[in-house]
Amino acid sequence: MKNTFIHKDALLGNNISIGNGVIIEHDVVIGNNTQIGNHVSILNGSRIGENCQIHSNAVLGGVPQDLKYKGEYTVLEIGNNNIIRESVTVNKGTISKGKTSIGNSNLIMSNAHIGHDCVIGDNIIIGFSVGMAGEVIIQDWANISGLTAIHQFSVIGEHALISGLSRVVKDICPYIIAAHEPLRFAGLNTVGLKRRGFESAKIDELRAIYRVLFQEKRNTKFALKLIENEFEQTLERDKIISFIRNSGRGILKGFDF
Repeated sequence: MKNTFIHKDALLGNNISIGNGVIIEHDVVIGNNTQIGNHVSILNGSRIGENCQIHSNAVLGGVPQDLKYKGEYTVLEIGNNNIIRESVTVNKGTISKGKTSIGNSNLIMSNAHIGHDCVIGDNIIIGFSVGMAGEVIIQDWANISGLTAIHQFSVIGEHALISGLSRVVKDICPYIIAAHEPLRFAGLNTVGLKRRGFESAKIDELRAIYRVLFQEKRNTKFALKLIENEFEQTLERDKIISFIRNSGRGILKGFDF
């Protein structure tokens, strides 16, 4: 471990592999069986779980790129079984939420950036060079293709797929594909849903719900009432309704069926 610095107060678990030129600062916790590549920087306030892979030149727990940050104590929390590839940067939180959090079993590809106070769920793929501004929320099983730029405060719904080179400025509803230029609804993420065990009847239900929501150019409030009245109550139906009603930036729309 040439030129590696590990602060004496850092808390490291068992069976951790550490490469050359690594910096691990004092207020850091790293779980068992985590692998840390060459020239990785893990900075004050970082909490990393077990069985993670952190590849060369990643910088975790960096100071937020936000002018409201005044040096207050905040953290970065990363769960278990994550793969963080080369040159990924993840900033810790600001006074807004106090932390940036990443769940379990995610793949974050090379050169991606995750800004302050973001909340990343589980089983998510974040493609190469994705740029994510502050306070973005990514729900479970989302797939964000490479070179996508995501506006601050955006929410990406569970099982959603975003095509490469996209510009996200609206919330992306669960279960859908967002594609084209400008970005718009491009159908259900059918392949992803089938891979995760969604049956044909459930996929048909989701397709019918989004047809009511998007195909007819109705007022969104009116369309949600129709969905509530015309579709049997299911977990997925209620998640869609709740997502839209709680959207802060407004939802991405489109008419591809």
